[in-house]
Amino acid sequence: MPSHYGFTIALWLISTPLALAQTNYTRTEDVIYGRKYGLALTMDVFTPKEKANGRGVIFCVSGGWVSNKPPGIGVAKELVDRGYTVFAVTHGSQPKFTIPEVLEDMHRAVRFIKANASKYAIDPEKLGITGGSAGGHLSLMQGCAPKPGNPQSQDPVEQQSSRIAAVACFFPPTDFLNYGQEGQVALGDGVLKGFRPPFDFWERDKETNKLIVIEDQERRKAIGREISPVYHVSKDSAPALIIHGDADRLVPIQQAERIIAKFQEHQVPCELIVKKGAGHGWKGLDQDMKIIADWFDKYLK
Repeated sequence: MPSHYGFTIALWLISTPLALAQTNYTRTEDVIYGRKYGLALTMDVFTPKEKANGRGVIFCVSGGWVSNKPPGIGVAKELVDRGYTVFAVTHGSQPKFTIPEVLEDMHRAVRFIKANASKYAIDPEKLGITGGSAGGHLSLMQGCAPKPGNPQSQDPVEQQSSRIAAVACFFPPTDFLNYGQEGQVALGDGVLKGFRPPFDFWERDKETNKLIVIEDQERRKAIGREISPVYHVSKDSAPALIIHGDADRLVPIQQAERIIAKFQEHQVPCELIVKKGAGHGWKGLDQDMKIIADWFDKYLK
């Protein structure tokens, strides 16, 4: 499978021909939710014109940890049709930014939405998150490893926690240290060798401030563990739905099975829907958004 395939999957999810349909929503583009290194972090907000249900869903626009402005609402229209306000979040992309940096962007996005919940007429405690592939990975990280707010911060956004209430996603990586089989490390290696940049973890030299890529394998594994949602599952994790093809060669279904087992161990509401013979994406995936929406109807209402 071409290494660029995962780069495009999440954008395909949000830019299907459904975006050409007559709109029943308003779109607010390029809302700035944060800044870093002189750059603006943005999201597009899709708000139902009528019958809004007071709930929000974050759509992680991410494939291969590459994120670009969504050209349209795509399959997220199913959510808007049911009254959800959809926040299409763009994060800092690889190859410039690594997964730990991307995760910080997602924490910031959740906090921003919560801090502005009244503006968007949503309940900050009823916020869901979805995405496919890397977007699914980021969704599960928010569901399993949120960060508390800092009540002492001068920034009202940072005072908010990044906890969300429900996750529903497609074919997510969940354990980079046991990828496809026990002991198979995939930190930009093996099956994910075409995705090395987001795994080029780095630190700064204390004297020169020079960026130094971490090469020590044990340190890399420690970071790999931190960015793998399976190691963060607890009884407090958000209810999670995963839809995954059993013929996926880029993200083996073992990844979904592994985290579902952890959810069950901790008695977290969860479900795995297996698409027989499906790979990393499939024709008719847009219809599966109805299942995603059903999950949010159940756990956000």
